[in-house]
Amino acid sequence: MLRIIFAAVVFWVSFSSGSNGAADDSTGSTPYLLQMIRDDVVHQELHLDKAQQEQVHAAIGEVDPRWWVSRILPAEQQTIEIQQLTQTLRNRLTTILNADQQLRLLQLERQAHGTRMMLRDDAVKTLQITRSQTERLQKQFAETDAEVARIQKQLNDGVLDAKQAASEITSTQQSERQSLMQILTDEQRNKLGTFFGSSFDFSAVRRTYPRAPEFVMDGSTWLGSEASDSPTMKDLRGKVVAVYFYAFQCINCQRNFPHYIAWHADLADDGLVVIGIQRPETSAEADIKAVTAAMRKDGFRFPVLFDKASNNWNTWGNTMWPTTYLIDKDGFIRRWWQGEMNWQGTPGEQQMRETIEGLLAE
Repeated sequence: MLRIIFAAVVFWVSFSSGSNGAADDSTGSTPYLLQMIRDDVVHQELHLDKAQQEQVHAAIGEVDPRWWVSRILPAEQQTIEIQQLTQTLRNRLTTILNADQQLRLLQLERQAHGTRMMLRDDAVKTLQITRSQTERLQKQFAETDAEVARIQKQLNDGVLDAKQAASEITSTQQSERQSLMQILTDEQRNKLGTFFGSSFDFSAVRRTYPRAPEFVMDGSTWLGSEASDSPTMKDLRGKVVAVYFYAFQCINCQRNFPHYIAWHADLADDGLVVIGIQRPETSAEADIKAVTAAMRKDGFRFPVLFDKASNNWNTWGNTMWPTTYLIDKDGFIRRWWQGEMNWQGTPGEQQMRETIEGLLAE
């Protein structure tokens, strides 16, 4: 049991950067509860009935708009916002889940924190971790972080390839877990099984981002013959949606246009909907006639929302042109890409297309 609990390395998507990062966190700034509670496998693990699932989705709908835009806040403000939203959601969940479900959810949160859970107040209190043990744990975690940072630098510098780096990080984490077991007493180790509960496979969790914001029509106009029905995110449930923010004179945006056009041509019949959101950067891009003319010139055969007042830009917490978002059939954001997808040889378009195909197959 001990080996299973501490051998499971949980990787979550870093909400602020969009890249993968280890789940260990002692500051409370990583939104584990916000991330995990929206996924079907977690609902199954908690044995939620249909009514509870609907209530959970309503609860996350209340916090998602603020959580989504919190990713662009300064780190200190983001931490405060995440803590507040987590507490708000936790309070709502206590009215939805029974006692056993609440306990299991707490165990899942503890597992998501990984070894760094040992520094949190409830672990210290339950396991009666002493100040001396805390200092030894902090020292061990600092050594692990420094070693992982060294390996990451070697990976970035080309000294190690991805496989070598992963192997060395795994070895470092194994050493950390062995040291942790040596720091804890026999009595403390015996309590771990109850404290963490049975091991849960977090690799099966697919949804860790909020539902996509609804399109804001105040100060916005749908363009193109395909936009005659004024699509809404709610109406698009059951479809995979690719939303991209652009400005038609932006050269980096223009280099992504062929990808969007190809996705629409190749995958629309399979259930993909491509939608552009043109948020002006220049005075020309604020002219609806110029935007419409550019659409025709660039060959867009899908809806474009002219976001003249920037209300959609702000609601999505967007920060740069171009940015591309992929949304699954239940309306959850699953991946996003900032900038040119094939920048300097990066196979971004291929990766995004593979994600789209995977979402279509779900």
